[in-house]
Amino acid sequence: MATLRDILRKIGAVKKTRQITRAMNMVAAAKLRGAQTRMEGFEPYARKFSEVLGNLASRIEPDVHPLLVKQDSVARVELLHFTGDRGLCGSFNMNLITRGEKWAKEQEANGISVSLTTVGKKGMDYFRKRNYNLTESHVNLYGNVDISFINQMTNSFIGRYLSGEVGEVYMMYSHFVSMAKQEPTLVKLIPVEPPKAEPSEEESGGGAEYLCEPDPEGLLIELLPKHISVQIYNAFLQNETCEHAARMAAMDNASKNCNDLVDSLTLVYNKARQAAITAELMDIVGGAEALKG
Repeated sequence: MATLRDILRKIGAVKKTRQITRAMNMVAAAKLRGAQTRMEGFEPYARKFSEVLGNLASRIEPDVHPLLVKQDSVARVELLHFTGDRGLCGSFNMNLITRGEKWAKEQEANGISVSLTTVGKKGMDYFRKRNYNLTESHVNLYGNVDISFINQMTNSFIGRYLSGEVGEVYMMYSHFVSMAKQEPTLVKLIPVEPPKAEPSEEESGGGAEYLCEPDPEGLLIELLPKHISVQIYNAFLQNETCEHAARMAAMDNASKNCNDLVDSLTLVYNKARQAAITAELMDIVGGAEALKG
């Protein structure tokens, strides 16, 4: 049985761990507020951009631009895969990695080779150790990424698609639903599939009519690369927000577990101390009775 000193040492260690988890919870909450503000500020722009693109695409033929045309046969696909740079955020990273690996194996089972572009250290380390084909890897971008870097990434994907190096480009990231729910989401980037109008809009005559200058075809050709950049940037903001929310929840659970462990160890300590006192009393009483005899 552990001595009283050992139990006290364990209680002290758990209390120090609780201080760390509480501090990490507060840091994650502060970062979450900033990331969520950026995400919510960009969301109306992304939504309106998709609305305009869908309106233009519905008015022209799909073969006006190669980014809209689906290839007859696809031999290779590329996945832009998002994870976090750090751990201690529960199952957040593992959910994305598991979903990405499952999707890659499904493609390979269909005879399609897969290459990966990873964002985040956790995903890069995982797929590199398992000898997946990594085209590019990016780390420590969250909070520092700008639209010029996003445009470079978009141009790289478009260049590989137009040259025939890849037949399709997908993106997997974590979509922020609520503080308690983040969903791994798969999106096809290239060829571009313009968003469709909502059923309610179709029944009521559709959304707004846009007057285009110079013409819908020219405007759509100009907007297609920007649409891909908008989706990638939105994925950065969504994934960053989800990571901070998951880390805050994980650290909150860790703090609660520390409280439960402290209570449990305190109970064990009190029982051990009471047992020691009882043993000493028994020795004293036994010695007194022996002297009487």
